[in-house]
Amino acid sequence: MTYHARGTFTVDVHPLTPSPAEGVSRFSIDKQIHGDLEATTTGEMFSAGDPKQGVAGYVAIEVVTGTLAGKHGSFTLQHSATMDANGRKMSVIITPGSGTGELKGISGTFDIQIDNGKHSYDLEYTLGK
Repeated sequence: MTYHARGTFTVDVHPLTPSPAEGVSRFSIDKQIHGDLEATTTGEMFSAGDPKQGVAGYVAIEVVTGTLAGKHGSFTLQHSATMDANGRKMSVIITPGSGTGELKGISGTFDIQIDNGKHSYDLEYTLGK
């Protein structure tokens, strides 16, 4: 059975050094997630391109630890995103096999919306046995 969890989150991103290569930036990424999922995250993001010109991309992995539908555990989110003249494309999935504790076997997608600088999410997920 597929479920949805919705809510809001704040994100804190900071540059990290060293940079892995010329033209590639590295950042820490930490979130406070509220709503149907109550959790914190910690992870790293790598980006390239020129976001000020509207052409860039990033990949990231972050560990989510908290409570979802009364179940406690953790899982990772795997991000891949680009932006160019055709717009933005983003995919954020629960990394297969990453669930722990009562969230072992979780799979799904984490859809991020940004409206007037405020972040919200729709987590579509299934829980394995």
